[in-house]
Amino acid sequence: MNPRRWIALMAIVLALPVSLAADTLYLRNGQRVEGELIGMRNGQIEFEERRGFGGTRTLRFDRDEVDRIDFDNRRFGNTNNNNNTNSNSFGGGRPNGMRERQVIVSADVAWNDAGIDVRAGQTVYFEAQGRVRWGRDRQDGPAGERNSPSNPNRPMGNRNAAALIGKIGNDMFYIGDETGPVRIRTAGRLYLGVNDDVLTDNSGNFRVVVYY
Repeated sequence: MNPRRWIALMAIVLALPVSLAADTLYLRNGQRVEGELIGMRNGQIEFEERRGFGGTRTLRFDRDEVDRIDFDNRRFGNTNNNNNTNSNSFGGGRPNGMRERQVIVSADVAWNDAGIDVRAGQTVYFEAQGRVRWGRDRQDGPAGERNSPSNPNRPMGNRNAAALIGKIGNDMFYIGDETGPVRIRTAGRLYLGVNDDVLTDNSGNFRVVVYY
């Protein structure tokens, strides 16, 4: 073999343990998937599986199908406590050492500034409480109206009306009442809002704690 090709091959092999570090998702049926958690939305877990030769595919699992997820330690950048665990089952909690900020999300404001700048690829958690009125005889919590018909005039037309949603730049994402991890796709300022097309008759707010 050409010496230069041999050196190049060895460089790739030596880099593999770093480049292939990944989250590991364990299903209740015993299967294991390695890759990267994208987020957990509306009861479904989105996971990007890493396949051979650099290929990936996005998989979706119902929450009940998943036993636990072991996270790649470097994603959280937390080296202050050597006893921290990287594993997060859905009965567990967030990783230790995350910053937190409370945000009041007013139902009559299109987008409430969370006061947080996030990085692309950062993992963020949300905990929301409260109820909002979003029309005559209509009030809901952060999960929004269950089984609401789609409405293209809402910010997220196919998601529950009045649910808690987020936005960074032009990238919107559903939060609802989920407390699992959300992988941020776009760097920028985080804004939170209510998934409704008419805000003038709204009242109330969600009290949201953002862990980042």
